[in-house]
Amino acid sequence: MTLTPAIAADTAKPAGKPAAEARTPLSELGKDDPYLWMEEIEGTRAMDWAKAQNARSLPVLQGDARYADLESKALAILNAKDRVPGVSFAGDGSLRNFWQDKDHVRGIWRKTTLDSYRTAEPAWETILDIDALTKAENANWVFKGASCLPPEDTRCLITLSNGGKDAVTVREFDTTTKTFVPGGFELPEGKQNYTWLDKDTLLVGREWKPGELTKSGYAYVLKALKRGQPLDQAKEVFRGVETDVSVSPFVLRDADGKAVAVMATRGVTFFESETYLIEGDKPVKLDLPLKSSIQGYVDGQMVVLMEQDWPAKGFKVGDLISFDLAKLKAAPDKAVATLVLRPTALQSVEQVQTTRTKLVVGMLDNVKGAAKVFTHGPKGWTAQTLDLPANSAIGLGSSDDKGERLFVTVTGYLTPTTFWLADAGSLKLEQIKASPARFDASTHVVEQFEATSTDGTKVPYFVVRPKDVKYDGSAPTLLYAYGGFQVPLTPGYSGTMGKLWLERGGVYVVANIRGGGEFGPAWHSAGLKENRQKVYDDFFAVSQDLITRKITSPRRLGIMGGSNGGLLMGVALTQRPELYNAIVVQVPLFDMIRYSQIGAGASWVGEYGDPAIPSELAVIAKYDPYSNLKAGQKYPEVFIETSTKDDRVHPAHARKAAARLMELGYPVLYYENVDGGHAASANLAETARRQALEYVYLTRKLMD
Repeated sequence: MTLTPAIAADTAKPAGKPAAEARTPLSELGKDDPYLWMEEIEGTRAMDWAKAQNARSLPVLQGDARYADLESKALAILNAKDRVPGVSFAGDGSLRNFWQDKDHVRGIWRKTTLDSYRTAEPAWETILDIDALTKAENANWVFKGASCLPPEDTRCLITLSNGGKDAVTVREFDTTTKTFVPGGFELPEGKQNYTWLDKDTLLVGREWKPGELTKSGYAYVLKALKRGQPLDQAKEVFRGVETDVSVSPFVLRDADGKAVAVMATRGVTFFESETYLIEGDKPVKLDLPLKSSIQGYVDGQMVVLMEQDWPAKGFKVGDLISFDLAKLKAAPDKAVATLVLRPTALQSVEQVQTTRTKLVVGMLDNVKGAAKVFTHGPKGWTAQTLDLPANSAIGLGSSDDKGERLFVTVTGYLTPTTFWLADAGSLKLEQIKASPARFDASTHVVEQFEATSTDGTKVPYFVVRPKDVKYDGSAPTLLYAYGGFQVPLTPGYSGTMGKLWLERGGVYVVANIRGGGEFGPAWHSAGLKENRQKVYDDFFAVSQDLITRKITSPRRLGIMGGSNGGLLMGVALTQRPELYNAIVVQVPLFDMIRYSQIGAGASWVGEYGDPAIPSELAVIAKYDPYSNLKAGQKYPEVFIETSTKDDRVHPAHARKAAARLMELGYPVLYYENVDGGHAASANLAETARRQALEYVYLTRKLMD
C-alpha cells in the first residue's frame, strides 16, 4: 500500500448556484456585549466571577437539610461495588473494562476472561491505573479511552485529557508489559483525530503548525506518522480547507484485522461529509451523498447509512445499503449499491455492528428497541430477529471478530440494565449479568403518549409516574429533552434519578421532539436551521399536554436539558416561562448570535445556521435566549451549570446567561465546576455532587 502525496479537497461550486448573501463580519456580531470578557475561559476576571457565583449559590443548595442525604445516596449508587461492568472483546482473548469507584476515583483499565466474567465475582487484572499515573506524573488526567491495533489489540493508543477537555494527549501503551512504550508514538495535547494504519504507522489529523486548524478548531490536514519520526517529518496525505469542520482518517479492516481500505472523511459541515480513498496514485472521492455515513465492513461489503434521499440510485433517507468494496475500489464511479434495510416511517437504524460474517442492526420502532441480524449472500441480504425483551432500549455492544458473538444491553426506565451475550450465527441469547435495582420501581409505571405540535405533528413522549398519581395537577414533574444533532432519547435506567426523584414521589418525562433521531434522519432534518422553532414548539406541546392531562401544573413542572438541550432550556425560559417553575440549564449554548465564534461553535452551523448570513441570523435572533432576555418577565429562578474545562460548549454561554439575568434583577443559582469538560464532572464524586445539587433545587421548587 502506497500513501500518496497531499491533495486538496475538491471545493468547486456547482454551476448555476444562486449568488451567496453578503456575510456580516464576525467582529460585528455581538460586539456591544458587555460580557465579552467572559469568553476568556480562564481569564482572571472571568474566573473570579465564577468563583464568586459558586460561593453565593452553593451554600444555598448545599445548606439545604436534604442535600447531604441526596449526595450520599447518589455517590453510593455511582460507587456501588455491585455495579455491572460493561466489557469489550479484545484480540488477545480478554474482556476489557474501565472502572471507577471510591477507591479508584480516576479509574482503572482492567481485564478478565469470559468465563470469569460469567461469575458473580470476576477476577480482574489491572492494565493501567489512572489514579497512580496521575499521582506519579503530578497531572490531572481523565481517561478518554484506548484505541488498539487489531488483531491482537496489545498495542494501544491511550487518550488522556487534562481535566476532561476535548483536547487530549495520546501515548502508545503495551498491554502485555503494562507500560507506555519507550520511544513509542506520542501526540501532544490537541483536538486530534487518529487511527492505526499498521504497527509502525499512524494516520493523524491535528494542528501541525500553529493556527493550522479549521474555524471550528479542528484538524484539516492529515498526515502519516512513522514510528520514531518527529511530528514535523510526518508525510501529508490529505488536506481539507479551513472552512471545513474537520478531516478524519479511518481504516476499514476485515475480521482478521487486515486493512482493506484506507480513507479520509472531510467534514464539509457537521452533517455533510465527503469520503476519499487515499490509496493508489491520488485520493479518489467516493460517489456518496454528502449526508451518508460508512457504518462497517463485513463479507466484502461496505455498509453505508443514507441520511438523505439519493434519487439517482433509488435510495431514500434512512436506508441502509452496501457496496462490494473490491468493485467500489476498482471503479468508484460505477459501483452499484444493494439495499440492506428500508425502515418504515416509525422506524430508524440506530446502531450497526459487525461480527465475523454477520451484520447486526439495532433499530428503533416508535422509540422502542429491536435488533436484526443480516446475512449477505449471492442474492443480497436476508434478515433474522434477535428475540430480545420488548418495550425496552437495546444497545449493541462490543463484538468478537473471531466469531459471531456480541454483547447486547437491554434497559428501561424502571428495569435495571441486563447484559446479554448474543450469537449472531445461531441467534442464541445468554443473559450474562443483571444490574441490581437502585430504587423501588414498584410504585411507578411507564406510559407513552403523544402531543400535537403547532403544525399538527404528533410528538411522542414517555411518562414515568406513580401508579396512584392524582390527576389534579399536583404531581412534581421533571421533563427532559434534547432535540438536536440526530440524537435519540430512548428508555434507560438511571439509578440516581430513580432514587433521588421517582422514589420520592416525582414524575419523570422524556420528550422525543424533532431534531433528535428517534425516527431517523428525517426527524432530525425537520428541526434544522430555519425549522428550529418547530423543535421548541414540540417541547411546549408536550409541556402543555402534561398540564392538560392534569398530571402536573406549571407550579409543579420543572425542565432540564444539557448542551443543545441547554439551549432548549434557554428558549423555554424566554418564550414560555409561564409553563415552568424550575429550569436546570446544563452546559448550555445560550448566546446564539456569537455561538459560531465561541468554543467549537463554528462546527454547528449545519444545525443552527450561520449568524454571519443575514437571513439565517434573522431566524436565529428570534429564538436566541441571550438577546431575548427581558426585564419584567415572570421567569422562574433558574439553576445554571457549566464547567471551566468545557472546550466544546464554552462556559461563557452559561456565564453570560447568569450575568444577564442578574443584571435584569432575576434570582439565579449558578455552579461552575473547574474540571469536567463537557460532561461537567470528571469523576464519580463530582457527578454525585452535581446530581445532588440538581435534585435539591428541583425539590425546593417542585416538591416543597
